[in-house]
Amino acid sequence: MSLTQTDPSLYNPDLAPIPQEKRSWGIYNYASLWVAMSVCIPTYMLASGLIAVGMNWVQAIVTILLGNLIVLIPMLLNAHAGAKYGIPFPVFVRASFGVRGANVPAVLRALVACGWFGIQTWIGGQAIYSMLRITWPGAATLPGCSSFCFFFFWCANMFVIWRGIETIKFLEGFGAPFMLIIGFVLLLWVTRKAGGMGPVLHAPSKFHSAAEFFRLFFPSLTGMVGFWATVALNIPDFTRYAKSQRAQMVGQVLGLPTAMTLYSFIGVAVTSASVILFGEPIWDPVALLGRFHQPLVAFIALIALLLATLNTNVAANVVSPSNDFSNLRPSLISFRTGGLLTGFVGILMMPWKLMTSYSSYIFGWLVGCSAFLGPITGIMICDYYIIRHRSLDLSELYRRGGRYEYFRGFNFKALLALAAGILIALIGLVVPLFRWLYDYAWFIGFLVSASLYWFLMRHSGTTAD
Repeated sequence: MSLTQTDPSLYNPDLAPIPQEKRSWGIYNYASLWVAMSVCIPTYMLASGLIAVGMNWVQAIVTILLGNLIVLIPMLLNAHAGAKYGIPFPVFVRASFGVRGANVPAVLRALVACGWFGIQTWIGGQAIYSMLRITWPGAATLPGCSSFCFFFFWCANMFVIWRGIETIKFLEGFGAPFMLIIGFVLLLWVTRKAGGMGPVLHAPSKFHSAAEFFRLFFPSLTGMVGFWATVALNIPDFTRYAKSQRAQMVGQVLGLPTAMTLYSFIGVAVTSASVILFGEPIWDPVALLGRFHQPLVAFIALIALLLATLNTNVAANVVSPSNDFSNLRPSLISFRTGGLLTGFVGILMMPWKLMTSYSSYIFGWLVGCSAFLGPITGIMICDYYIIRHRSLDLSELYRRGGRYEYFRGFNFKALLALAAGILIALIGLVVPLFRWLYDYAWFIGFLVSASLYWFLMRHSGTTAD
């Protein structure tokens, strides 16, 4: 697709629209993408964390399924522009925030992705370290061995992203069915040791009243939405390769809720089995596998978890920030350079602290991130569907002085709406009386920012493109 009068500060080949003839992703590619991204250790921990805080298996699965059905809605809404125009997230968001102002939501999204990258890489490094302890105990006791494993897995991620988007496509297509098979094998093996599915699924909830349950349910639901709130923003980075709107929509509807629910059930069941076997819920699968004295089984399972983590990391946590960082200075930062920046920032965010406990993971990291991502999602959807009626001027997204210039490249109405949504959602962290605002952070931020943005844009006379 040729563009005329593109500005070098807004354009490079990685940010350019994908021509229709080069869009090769079909239904299977998107379904397998979601299977591969969902079948990972953080998904397992998401489910096992709910068991650890007191839910029974039905409550945990319903919470996860509902959260994923909710986040699927903005996912599909934002995916439309990518498939229609072939543009990535940081270019799409220029329509609402301005050609320069788009860097604000892009960097916020990128920083969250960097945190996720660090978490996944830390988990992968710990899985490698656990495999060494099983197969080569002497090496695992050497000073710095754990850090070396972390760095080794970091390098593996960098290698995949250096090879480009087609390598990611191949990795997802190959890994998705394999990961599901290994997950079910692990489930059958662990539950058999616990005496079958009966004892596992009959573990009662620790909540003694509905009020007690709902006090945990709503922040947990927000955490479930926050788990994929990052990809709900940058889904155009993937749907720009779609053969058609139907391909990406059907693939995502089939892939996301199904894969998340199935793999979450594995996490729920295996964690429940750990209570029967060891007297306490073990939410970390790497730690759980270390409790079993069957090296071959543990080794195979850790290999599967390692491959799943690599799959998820490069697709969910590197593609988007690579584009986002490239958007800062397209003439200097390529997709590959952006991927390297993601890797280094992910280390600086100290993922080992983010994963201290299931409470800090779900109610700290996931809910906290959703406070920043919900407002961006609300503004994007309001702008594309209500203000512009799904109509964008493609060439104007890549040049200065056009209709998306606003004031020196910034749409301050969008920035004001973004700030309002974030601040109101975060009030609950400092004012106990308004804690519910933080518990509903993604929803509050979405509604506040979308409503304020609509009001400001309508009263400024902005019309559809």
